[in-house]
Amino acid sequence: QVQLVESGGGLVQAGGSLRLSCEASLPDFSDYGMAWFRQAPGKKREFVAGVTWSGGSTYYADSVKGRFTISRDNGKNTAHLQMHSLKPEDTALYYCAAQKGMVTRGPEDYDYWGQGTQVTVSS
Repeated sequence: QVQLVESGGGLVQAGGSLRLSCEASLPDFSDYGMAWFRQAPGKKREFVAGVTWSGGSTYYADSVKGRFTISRDNGKNTAHLQMHSLKPEDTALYYCAAQKGMVTRGPEDYDYWGQGTQVTVSS
């Protein structure tokens, strides 16, 4: 059974940092593009960052570019999202997602999802 398990969320003050982790039980993890999405109450789920199967290419939403960094470790079946200079508007439930082959920005394209980890940024 495929599982994606996120960790690392929490409460942080504005300007602070958090590092999210996603552990994937995908048998062919290196075949998958990995991404982070987030969803705030009353809002649609939005793309935050994505990384290709090799880690060679990364993609970011404009709102997080320069503050967040996505990475992956294919030897450990993990993906990470390092978040710096956090803002109150970054508050959301953050999800890890996996898609065979590609990284796209549409949540409907992804095959597997985690349960999410809450990030709350206080002002």
